[in-house]
Amino acid sequence: MPFSSDEQPDPRESVLRERREDAVNGYLERTPAIYRSTIQIHPAAQRWADQKADTPPSLFLTGPIGVGKTHTAWQASRNWLGARVDRTGRMPSIETWRSTALFDALRPDNRDYDAKSLTRTLQRADLLYVDDLAAARVSPTGWTQERLYEIFDERYINRRPVLITCDVLPNQISHIVGDRVASRLGEMCRGGVLLLEGADRRKGGAAA
Repeated sequence: MPFSSDEQPDPRESVLRERREDAVNGYLERTPAIYRSTIQIHPAAQRWADQKADTPPSLFLTGPIGVGKTHTAWQASRNWLGARVDRTGRMPSIETWRSTALFDALRPDNRDYDAKSLTRTLQRADLLYVDDLAAARVSPTGWTQERLYEIFDERYINRRPVLITCDVLPNQISHIVGDRVASRLGEMCRGGVLLLEGADRRKGGAAA
């Protein structure tokens, strides 16, 4: 039986769905293997991924080691991406970094990255995801903290969101990122600090 006018599928929706799937699959290829499995995330993290505000908020995932902050962040960022592929086919850009690798890349003597070029890239990305922000055993140099300030200040004034995982609260990271960055993160993530609780999942063989 032919479709009635009310039942005919909208080809634009099919194209949009394919674009979303392509975007998410492409991002999935960049995801570390241990975090590629689909998980159900905390409702607050899902609401963050789904929000369509013109000035989207940032999300700061905190909690003890091993409760699933990183797995939640990778899933939330995939969901965030899928919700934002528009009808023009534009793919929002996501920069993902472990904090220790980021701090190293921003050093002036790093031969693999140009710190100023990387800074511009991280300022302009649609979403910046930094994992395990307080992991560094040694605080970054003054130079690196200046680059971090340039990155987060630019994102702050242009209301570009960040996704952070950390085992301490935003007001407890000044010794790592500097007072100015900590202050901006505190405001960017106001209302978007999510505490994840539970036992260390790694001890049960799960990734977190």
